[in-house]
Amino acid sequence: MRHGKHKYKLGVVPSHRKSMMRNLAIELIDHGKIKTTQTRAKALRPYVEKLVTLAKEDSVANRRLAYSKLNNKDAVGKLFVNVAPKFKERNGGYTRIVKLADARLGDASAMGIISFVD
Repeated sequence: MRHGKHKYKLGVVPSHRKSMMRNLAIELIDHGKIKTTQTRAKALRPYVEKLVTLAKEDSVANRRLAYSKLNNKDAVGKLFVNVAPKFKERNGGYTRIVKLADARLGDASAMGIISFVD
């Protein structure tokens, strides 16, 4: 049975999807919020929230796991030092998606802003 097998495919091959999620996660960690399509934001949410949950406990093993997902030393450092300590007392729900009224000009795609909850 295929129950619970839903995944955002985003119209790209798996290797492109993996690198896109990695790049979006790095930008979100660096800037705190990013503007992207709603579908990409919805796909990015579980990816980033799992990383924040991992980073709440600072250990060498967790840093290595986060590095294997992000492949960016600066982003991993920022995740463990700046982002995760803000959510020590929070059990999930680290991000929010705000839908924007204006669609993208080129293809009228629905846009949104994904950001960390303060």
